[in-house]
Amino acid sequence: MGHKFLLGVDIGGTKIAAGVVDDSGRVLNSLRVPMRAQETASIATDCVHLAVKQVLATPVGTKVAAIGIASPGPLDQQSGIILNAPNLPCWQNFPLRSEIEREYGLPVLLENDANAAGLAEALWGAGRGHASVLYLTIGTGIGTALILDGAIYSGRTGAAPEGGHMTIDYRDPVICGCGKPGCVEGMVSGPAIGARVRWRVAEDLGRGERMLAAAGGNASAITAEILFQAARSHDPLALEIVDYVSDILAVWLGNLLDILEPHVVVIGGGVGSALTFHLEDIRRRSLRWSLNSRSGEIPFLPAQYDVDAGMAGAAALWLQNSPAGTEVKTSPAVGTLRRKEGN
Repeated sequence: MGHKFLLGVDIGGTKIAAGVVDDSGRVLNSLRVPMRAQETASIATDCVHLAVKQVLATPVGTKVAAIGIASPGPLDQQSGIILNAPNLPCWQNFPLRSEIEREYGLPVLLENDANAAGLAEALWGAGRGHASVLYLTIGTGIGTALILDGAIYSGRTGAAPEGGHMTIDYRDPVICGCGKPGCVEGMVSGPAIGARVRWRVAEDLGRGERMLAAAGGNASAITAEILFQAARSHDPLALEIVDYVSDILAVWLGNLLDILEPHVVVIGGGVGSALTFHLEDIRRRSLRWSLNSRSGEIPFLPAQYDVDAGMAGAAALWLQNSPAGTEVKTSPAVGTLRRKEGN
């Protein structure tokens, strides 16, 4: 049978987004509730229930036929268990899928949040029409997804691809939340960029004066967002830091292009969005780190879905991975709600 209305749930370290998505990728309604990831497993699960119950109580929510959940990894997609996600310390080997299925009596699929968002972009967003899509989300963490012919590639056990934890510099003194030194996430995720900005401003208060002022004179309040605002105003120190970020990303991307050679690269997430103005420069720099002489033919595109990418992708899981007897058919329409302006 075809499901027209699906519930997508996107779990993050600080918030949960949930909403009804139709099979053309339109987000029909949505809400956000706080996620208490530092609390107990029970308290964190109650946050998920709060979001789900509120959506199911809406008129369109009563028509939901299945639930898709996007969560930070690592997780075991096949068994529906959250393993040991650094951004979700509340859950260790936690059977989230069975918990949600038992509570609501609806079929549930669980997937890595980057994979889910990448699927939404491949089906309905910037990657639509491409046979292979490499999706990168750069924000609080860094995630990657590979979508082949409209389906997520997740490896032998469902744990692939964890490209955000590829080591760029094993001598780097910063230890990523995953426990490895020199991960690209530990070097240029949003929090890592914020830490670098604060260090550089403290090192040279004169050159960091503009960013310090934007933070109300409180150096500890300087964030990656403030950095990118200053860079767009051509602040010299901000541009130096963005140059560093671009170099790290270019090294990483050059390696990914050699390994995967996708038809298109789609970049989303908060930091990814902020780097849109620098995307072509990052693409050119990545060619230096790629052996493939035709890597220059691969376009780098900004993601079209904005904050709802994970939610839409969680619902889209039912379009590519439905159990027998619950097939979901997609329509040719393209979702248009909550896309970024200009896309």
